[in-house]
Amino acid sequence: MADEKLTQIARNRIQDFDPPKKPKTNKYAIACSFLASLASILLGYDIGVMSGAIIYIKKDLHISDIQVEILVGILNVYSLFGSAAAGRTSDWIGRRYTMVVAAAIFFAGALLMGFATNYAFLMVGRFVAGVGVGYALMVAPVYTAEVSPASSRGFLTSFPEVFINGGILLGYVSNVAFSKLATNLSWRFMLGIGAIPSVFLALSVLAMPESPRWLVMQGRLGDAKKVLDKTSNSLQEAELRLADIKQAAGIPENCSDDIVEVPKRPKGDSVWKELIFSPTPAVRHILITGVGIHFFQQASGIDAVVLYSPRIFEKAGIKSDHDKLLCTVAVGFVKTMFILVATFMLDKSGRRPLLLTSVGGMVASLVLLATGLTIIENSDHKLTWAIALCIAMVLAYVALFSIGMGPITWVYSSEIFPLRLRATGCSIGVAANRLTSGVVSMTFLSLEKAITIGGAFFLYAGLAAAAWVFFFTLMPETQGKTLEEMEASFGTFWNWRKTAREMREMRMTEKNSNDNNGQVQMGTVN
Repeated sequence: MADEKLTQIARNRIQDFDPPKKPKTNKYAIACSFLASLASILLGYDIGVMSGAIIYIKKDLHISDIQVEILVGILNVYSLFGSAAAGRTSDWIGRRYTMVVAAAIFFAGALLMGFATNYAFLMVGRFVAGVGVGYALMVAPVYTAEVSPASSRGFLTSFPEVFINGGILLGYVSNVAFSKLATNLSWRFMLGIGAIPSVFLALSVLAMPESPRWLVMQGRLGDAKKVLDKTSNSLQEAELRLADIKQAAGIPENCSDDIVEVPKRPKGDSVWKELIFSPTPAVRHILITGVGIHFFQQASGIDAVVLYSPRIFEKAGIKSDHDKLLCTVAVGFVKTMFILVATFMLDKSGRRPLLLTSVGGMVASLVLLATGLTIIENSDHKLTWAIALCIAMVLAYVALFSIGMGPITWVYSSEIFPLRLRATGCSIGVAANRLTSGVVSMTFLSLEKAITIGGAFFLYAGLAAAAWVFFFTLMPETQGKTLEEMEASFGTFWNWRKTAREMREMRMTEKNSNDNNGQVQMGTVN
């Protein structure tokens, strides 16, 4: 009986010394981020559906490969117009209603594409849809970052990439579903049905609160506090978040009124000066890294694989249009599954190890894909093993991209910029991302004719290898660091060694501390 009592005392004391548990992710914040990220489905659906629709558009409208490239890739360029306007619009009418604007514009664009009678009409629809995608691409991550509590910001800011992949899968499924219709109807249904996700996005706004940061900027402190109370892990955290936002808005900290007048901020070029024209070594390093990761994400060929996967499978030896579209569904399914895995690994494995592993695997899969396509192209008979290799490497490539390069690009670039430079810095990164995506998607067919399809993927493999060197040299680990500590990790190209050492030392200190606590507790009991 005495032994049982001593054991119970020891257990109680050990529990007292256990480190505090990580706070649970706020379910209300998850729901808000989920609904906001529906906007990203618009981009994903367009990418996925166009890969199959272009087969039937080319047959029906009798357009050239150059026109195909422009039609497929021009949406990325058009989206820059929407992205540029989204910031001002969201400051004017709020984040929620900017999502309604994005949905309405994409809805109109999808209908225009669905009813297009010729190539010029179709390009008008692409322009309208591109502007809608640009709005969605900017407002969804901004809203998510402003609603999310700090403890789960990395997890929740990966949601847009998850929904882009979900949209791609829906686009692939739509291709298969309408592929049996007449040629002049199939592609019109594929593109026109894209209006449906935009309707769901517009309706989801009814269940979402407004961004607390926007509410504070409008002087609505009472409404902002209600939202923060719901989206924070504790009332104390909500108060701290509100205090930070008030400080950024220039509102006195002791102000407790529900509605106040917000001081007007002077306009100037100080942000551009600090970011571009005369940056500190740390800010310059951050800018190079933030833009570089967006550039290499697209330059490594992901849009070539996703948009032209039916063409790749055709070159690999699959001739039936239906079979090619079924293979693209497999691509979309694998891509979506692995992005879900990545969301749970981001805060456990760290950004840097996951990214380097992802890009290294992409290099290997691209080299093997290029090798398989080159062998098939130079063979005069069917090679089943080479066809299987090409299909497997496409699936491996999209899986490896989704588990690291895809989500980490958005998470990393959103957390490394200092608060005062974050909006502008992220905008520059997104612009680089979309422009690079447009160049890749609008040059793939020309590249294939110039250096063969195998040569094109050898080129993408080379760019992915350059990306690995870039990340290994310039990118420090950011896991476990607060946004205020982030800037100190940059400024020296090899500073990542120091950061990695600090992370190891911190883990060893925590382990030794826990071991010592356990020994003290058992010694006390004895």
